[in-house]
Amino acid sequence: MEQQSSGMMGSIFGGIGALVYMAIFVLVIVGLWKLFEKAGKPGWASLIPIYNVIVMFEIVGKPMWQLILFLVPLANLYVAITLYIGLAKSFGKTGIGNYLFIIFLGFIAIPLWGFDAATRYLGPSEGPGATAGSGGYVPTAGPPPTTY
Repeated sequence: MEQQSSGMMGSIFGGIGALVYMAIFVLVIVGLWKLFEKAGKPGWASLIPIYNVIVMFEIVGKPMWQLILFLVPLANLYVAITLYIGLAKSFGKTGIGNYLFIIFLGFIAIPLWGFDAATRYLGPSEGPGATAGSGGYVPTAGPPPTTY
């Protein structure tokens, strides 16, 4: 009898764990959908496994050749971390706290920023058109303005 009840408890806790995991998974997908829409990309792109990473590369402004590095052990960690940091910068979330938040707690950060009305897309944080993450300063040609 003892063995039967422990098996039943394991099934109950396993089922609850699976439901919690599915709920978090759905929240992350919906949060990513919202972030994509804020960046002017189609939200449904968050549903397609490899295409969603390509769209994140476009949002951040990373060169597409770095996708190949996802196939290289340890280099894929570097690319994933810099992609997440670039994503944070593209949405105005600068600072080490935000970077660590999205790296280690991305399953909370992505839905939080996706549903936050104050979070806006500032533009790519890397590449030739990078404007986000620069603190609002975009260098222009010519001498700096003088004040008297």
